[in-house]
Amino acid sequence: MIQHVEAIYEHGVLRPLVPLALAESQRVKLTISDTGTGHSSRDMEFLKWAQAEVAAMTHIPSIEEVREVMSEIPGSMAEDLIAEREDLHLEQPCNSFSQPLPPQCKK
Repeated sequence: MIQHVEAIYEHGVLRPLVPLALAESQRVKLTISDTGTGHSSRDMEFLKWAQAEVAAMTHIPSIEEVREVMSEIPGSMAEDLIAEREDLHLEQPCNSFSQPLPPQCKK
């Protein structure tokens, strides 16, 4: 019997995405091929949730409505992102950067 089944590798275990018609402790031969999606199961779960939320919406806001709501958020999201990136740069060893080097790595 040959079955083509997608699975997710998590915590050292392959977890099939569909039930398998196998006996308990039955040995099988696996051929592994990367599906190339690059998405984790958490990403896929979130994507399904977001798609369901959008499908259930009775009104999809325009970009202008989104901008109006976003403009009411105090502070600057850009400043927060820049600060977060600077924190990440400080945590990385200097040999892990490509050019240009962050200030703490310049000699």
